[in-house]
Amino acid sequence: MLASLPLLLAQTAPVDPAVQASGGGLTRFLAMLVSGIALGAIYALLALGFVIIFKATQVVNFAHGAIAAVGAYLTAYFAVTLNFPGSLIGGPRWLQWSLSAVVAILMTAVVGLVLERLFIRPMIGEPLFSVAIITLGIDILVRTITDDFIGTGVRPVGDPWGAGIWNIGGIRIAQTQIVTVLVAAAAMVAVAAFFRSRTGVAMRATAFDQEAAMAQGIGVGRIFALSWGIGAALAAIAGIFASVFPRSPGVMATTTAFFAFRAFPAVILGGLDSVGGAVVGGFVIGIVEVAAGTYLSPYADVLGVGFQGIVPYLVMLLVLLIRPYGLFGTKEIRRV
Repeated sequence: MLASLPLLLAQTAPVDPAVQASGGGLTRFLAMLVSGIALGAIYALLALGFVIIFKATQVVNFAHGAIAAVGAYLTAYFAVTLNFPGSLIGGPRWLQWSLSAVVAILMTAVVGLVLERLFIRPMIGEPLFSVAIITLGIDILVRTITDDFIGTGVRPVGDPWGAGIWNIGGIRIAQTQIVTVLVAAAAMVAVAAFFRSRTGVAMRATAFDQEAAMAQGIGVGRIFALSWGIGAALAAIAGIFASVFPRSPGVMATTTAFFAFRAFPAVILGGLDSVGGAVVGGFVIGIVEVAAGTYLSPYADVLGVGFQGIVPYLVMLLVLLIRPYGLFGTKEIRRV
């Protein structure tokens, strides 16, 4: 399956069909911008979870995509197969689905905690390269188990918005895009508030200097676990909305886990150790990818199919040539 990674990365971006169907000029630009912001919100969530784990533990988590797929699958299972806990509580469909999604996100966070305790905690003090390889093993393990549950078909997550469209000022906007941006914004605000809390300050101190943090009585192991839990929860949210994004049929064994690799340029662009950079990088990459698909589609015969999926990597390479540590990263960062 790893051999299919280049093809998956180059696949057409999940851009709202309304963008390409829009007229020229300002209307088309605004439609493109909305779709780019929505896609960028998903990338920003993935990048944010990736950076939080890296800042706290110095671990490059290559299993991030597999964890995102776990969150998407659990949402499909709880919302569609079991309708839990919505069937017990009742209420409108959107509320029942939201409750199922929250349960799935919490369970994915628990999965992140378990993975950290079983595989990462025992590797504390070992070379970072070895730990990075461990996360590759975690990726294969988690993805194999999840793919067995997903099966060979598509598992719809049963979101209540479906193909609903809002026409705002002549611009057709998918309802899923609006919800994606709102949920992503709420998650980012929650993360910002967390970093201002006592525990968040302890995590920032641990990221700055682990030995000094331990000298101040901070439980570094607890911070490691917490970072993996938060990172897993953010990955789950991104996986869920990547599965309901326009032109995405649902959770698939062959593509859902690999979607996180498309957010990797956002991580590098913003800087591996910059939380704010992850958010900025996510939105920049999302807008660039959708803009490429919107305005360069007439040249598909020359550029090739799925060229817009390559554009973010070209942007990443250009930035690295100028700022090897990213737009907001620090020069002292160590890479694996």
